[in-house]
Amino acid sequence: MKNPYLYGYLPLITIILFSLSFGIFAVSESLELFYAIGVYNGMREFLSDLELRFVLLIVFALVFFMLFSALKLIGETIHELGMLFFSKDQAGETMSVARGGYVIFFFGSFASVIGIQSLLILIIVFIATVFSYFIYTIYKTSQFMTISGMIGLIFFEVITWFIFITLIVYALIKLYNGILASLPFAT
Repeated sequence: MKNPYLYGYLPLITIILFSLSFGIFAVSESLELFYAIGVYNGMREFLSDLELRFVLLIVFALVFFMLFSALKLIGETIHELGMLFFSKDQAGETMSVARGGYVIFFFGSFASVIGIQSLLILIIVFIATVFSYFIYTIYKTSQFMTISGMIGLIFFEVITWFIFITLIVYALIKLYNGILASLPFAT
């Protein structure tokens, strides 16, 4: 008999591994920035190099942990809302069937370790993992849906994520332009 809670720990481990991978990259980039702007020597008066790296890793890993946890929560909410609209499953079997996809994220988080020195590789691994999980989830849930329901679910998820990401990018651009406009030397 298969335990239904077998994959329950994988999302936490996945989020931790992705957070550490992105955090280690952010530490190396921030140290280079600190060298360039001349802050590094001042920080070394209070902390050793190892302590500084460790503190930065904790801060960046925590920030990425919160980001990936929020993305997981938003992603599951969007998916389950789409299933509410388009699935013919009344017993909730699709939720347990799609849990096997956590393994994809787990291996993707291990693969992110190879890209610690490159933001491009980290982003490619993350996007490839998300895309693979999306394909797997759609494939596994297709047995509980009609063709029109499947098409509706795919469009619903893609459009919802597109709107969400577009709004975030728009807000970041407005914030960046607002900060630049408020600088006295930028006018």
